[in-house]
Amino acid sequence: MKFLKETRDGTIILIHVQPKAKKSSIEGVDEWRGRLKVKIKAPPVEGRANKEVVRFFSKLFGAEVAIVRGDTSREKDLLVKGLSAEEVLKKLEL
Repeated sequence: MKFLKETRDGTIILIHVQPKAKKSSIEGVDEWRGRLKVKIKAPPVEGRANKEVVRFFSKLFGAEVAIVRGDTSREKDLLVKGLSAEEVLKKLEL
């Protein structure tokens, strides 16, 4: 999968975020961008969308998640600490 990169610290997921959605959810893969499409309920104000992204993915994976690139962009890189790309893909159920 283009949107996953395994590192020694865990797995990096490349995502494209759409804020202010009705509910937070994963919408599939954007093949053109090579990123996972994610809808987030929170607005992009005062870091709320970023907090919701981290909370949503931490709950999904049961692991620590951090934004490593793209704090002010819709395109973000997330690090899921301690999980392999295979484990991440399994939990995403794509």
